[in-house]
Amino acid sequence: MILVTGAGGTLGRPVARLLAEAGADVHGLSRRAREPEPGLTWHKGDLWTGEGVDAAVEGAETIVHCASDPLHSRRDLPAARRLIEAARRQGAPHLIYISIVGVDKIPFGYYRTKHAVERLIEESGLPYTILRTTQFHTLPDMVFNVLTKIPGVALLPKGLRDQPIDVAEVAQRLAGLALAAGPARRVDDMGGPEVLTAEEMLRDYLKARGLRRPVRVPLPLPGRAGRGFREGHHLTPEHAVGERTWRQFLDEAHGHR
Repeated sequence: MILVTGAGGTLGRPVARLLAEAGADVHGLSRRAREPEPGLTWHKGDLWTGEGVDAAVEGAETIVHCASDPLHSRRDLPAARRLIEAARRQGAPHLIYISIVGVDKIPFGYYRTKHAVERLIEESGLPYTILRTTQFHTLPDMVFNVLTKIPGVALLPKGLRDQPIDVAEVAQRLAGLALAAGPARRVDDMGGPEVLTAEEMLRDYLKARGLRRPVRVPLPLPGRAGRGFREGHHLTPEHAVGERTWRQFLDEAHGHR
C-alpha cells in the first residue's frame, strides 16, 4: 500500500495516477471528501488538525508526502510532524518527501519551512527519501498571468533566473522512488533542461499568449534571500535532467505560438 498526501494536487494527482497504473494499492489523503476513483482509495483527513490521519496511514508501507501550502507555509512543519507521528504508530513506513533546490541556502520563508521539514524527516527515525527539484513550469506561468493583468509596463526583478521543470517528469521520478526497493535518503537533485532569465521567460509567455507589453528589469531583489536567488542557489544546472522546455510547456498550455 502506498499513501499519497495531497493526492488531489498539482503533483500528487499525477503521482497517484502513475502508481495506480503500475499496479500499486494507492491511497490518497485529501482535506475534502472525494468520489471514489478507479485505482485510488480516498481518505478524508487534515494534516493541520490531525483529523483522519491515523486512519489514512494505517497499513501504508510507503508514504509520498506531496501535501504543502505555500500560502500558509507555517502549517507545513506541524503537518509533517503529525504525519511522522502517525507513521511511527503504524511501524516504520518509507517516507518520501518532495522539496526544493536551494532550501538550505536561501533564507526565504517558504524555503526555510521546507528545509525544516527535511530535517524533521531526517531525524524522525523513519526510512526516508528526499528529492529536491527546481520550480514547476506552472509557478512562473501563474505569476506571469497575474503580472500581465496589471496595465502598463511589466516590471521584473533584475538578475533573476529560473530552471523550470515539468511536473509530470517530477511525478515520474517520485513514482519510481516509491516503487523502488527501499529508501535512498537524499537523492540527486532534479532540474529542468534550461536556465533562463526572468525576462526571457516573460517574453516567451507574452508571445505564447499573443500579448504585447513593454518589459522592464529595473531593480534586483532585496535582502539575503534576493542575493541567494541572484547567485543561483535555487538552480541545479549540473542536474538538468528534465526534457520538456518552458517554450514547449507554453505551446501546450496556451497554444498561440
